[in-house]
Amino acid sequence: MTTYTSQACLQREAQFGAHNYHPLPIVIAKGQGVWVWDPEGNKYMDCLAAYSALNQGYNHPKIMEAAREQLETGVTLTSRAFYNTRLGEFLELVSEVTGHDRVLPMNTGAEAVESAIKVARRWGYQKKGVEEGSAEIIVFDGNFHGRTTTIVGFSSDEDYKVGFGPFTPGFKNVEYGNIDAFKKAITPNTVALLIEPIQAEGGILIPPDGYLKQLKQICEEENILFMADEIQTGLGRTGKMFAVDHEDVKPDVFMLAKAISGGFMPVSVVTADAGVLDVLDPGSHGSTYGGNPLGSAVASAALRVLIDDKLPERATELGEYFMERLRAMNSPHVKEIRGRGLLVGVEIREESGKARPFCEALKDRGILAKETHESVIRFAPPLVISKDELDWALEQISEVLAAEKVPA
Repeated sequence: MTTYTSQACLQREAQFGAHNYHPLPIVIAKGQGVWVWDPEGNKYMDCLAAYSALNQGYNHPKIMEAAREQLETGVTLTSRAFYNTRLGEFLELVSEVTGHDRVLPMNTGAEAVESAIKVARRWGYQKKGVEEGSAEIIVFDGNFHGRTTTIVGFSSDEDYKVGFGPFTPGFKNVEYGNIDAFKKAITPNTVALLIEPIQAEGGILIPPDGYLKQLKQICEEENILFMADEIQTGLGRTGKMFAVDHEDVKPDVFMLAKAISGGFMPVSVVTADAGVLDVLDPGSHGSTYGGNPLGSAVASAALRVLIDDKLPERATELGEYFMERLRAMNSPHVKEIRGRGLLVGVEIREESGKARPFCEALKDRGILAKETHESVIRFAPPLVISKDELDWALEQISEVLAAEKVPA
């Protein structure tokens, strides 16, 4: 077995990897539950969970067993040129969880979003009667839906766009949380809205109460598809199976990824009812790896863990406790604490500088968290975390946030 050292791994990535990331200087070699270890044996609690892909924690035994069982058949990939034994049961389970009767399997979150955009446009032409080439989709300032050219083209963050144009037309940006702005943006060519129920990458931004329900009502009145990107917020993270459940909203289209496979491999889906998703016909869309038997087996097990272990309910209980304890710290560096379930953002005051030095100080105390939008520390530990483990994390966080001196 190859022996790795942290220094060797860091040097190799720096030499041969594209320089499009700025990770914390830690190498993860092993994981179990909420804990990870570097090659030298130092132990850390992961409070990022791979941007909520690891809701079920590292190395969950039920998911591992499902992966091992499928690997032992020798069939990991069939492409969609043939049927396989595992895809049908996965699609049925996703249908039960989402309440939609059609499921399109893909691989990554960005693929799911791109697929949903294609579906919405074709639905607009075939079902709504919009003139071909004129479909418009309303998106929201502060959005983050992925990194493809189409998606970054409708980002309101210029850093995501510099040097990547020209961009795909057909998108309108409106202010997140502003109902009037949404109403004004609607035209006869509007086929869909695309929204994150909570803007996780945007800094854990939660819209006003009732906002999602109002949007859905307007969509129904105007014959517009309500498309919910629940790639980070879905599958238990916010204390419900989906973040839209907090307002009892059923989207016309779901996009799911990350935790749908428990961090074992890339799996994503687009779900909708037949009247929407059946606009796709043979040859109109596809993916070699989408719906592969290994991914289907793993994702089925990952979904059952969320349900059987009641992880959304756990996120509600521990998330409320976590935020209550954070607020009680009365840190001189914290401007605001906001979140839902175990998706929590700690915004650092401008006079205390950026969030990254705080994340680096947390790393030195055994806590792995990551900044977003420079001023926000995002805490999103695996939902399997225990109260005792959370208490230990809070002790370390308190030492960093409550200190009068800003971390160097």
